[in-house]
Amino acid sequence: MKIYIVYDSDNGHTRALAEAISEGVKSVNGAEVYVNHVNHANIRDLEDMDAIIWGCPGHFGSISGGLKNWIDKLGYLWAHGKLVGKIGAVFCTTATTHGGVEATMLNLITPMLHQGMIIVGLPGNIPENAAYGSYYGVGITCPVDEPDNQLTQNDRALGKALGKRVAETVQRFAGNQ
Repeated sequence: MKIYIVYDSDNGHTRALAEAISEGVKSVNGAEVYVNHVNHANIRDLEDMDAIIWGCPGHFGSISGGLKNWIDKLGYLWAHGKLVGKIGAVFCTTATTHGGVEATMLNLITPMLHQGMIIVGLPGNIPENAAYGSYYGVGITCPVDEPDNQLTQNDRALGKALGKRVAETVQRFAGNQ
């Protein structure tokens, strides 16, 4: 099974979260993961994937310009139904506690729904998510005064949990479990 992670990142936090999600994907037998910054991600690669996870820093409660520009190029895939039935999940980072994490994730989910994708969130039975996370995906706060690329242990655990959940969901849909 092939899982593609596409991210935009301003200061390295979102890239670090994408890497944690990748670790979770790799923990599932048979999972192949491809991680690309939006500047290097090819939309045509999505056709061959079983799942797509995309994320970005939240910009005023919405998708970053870089990822939004990339998503806007998915028209061909939409017109030909190339992403219908694929598993999708989202993640984001913000600089402040109430910086629009959930609004950004909802904005990230909307294009997936337009593509006919099946959205996988992160349930509350995951200990790190019960008190800290969001059910829409992984959204974390990375204060601007924190060193670049630094995630807390909890942030990494949430990322790994999402990656693992996506890979296990792909297995279930493929009948491999």
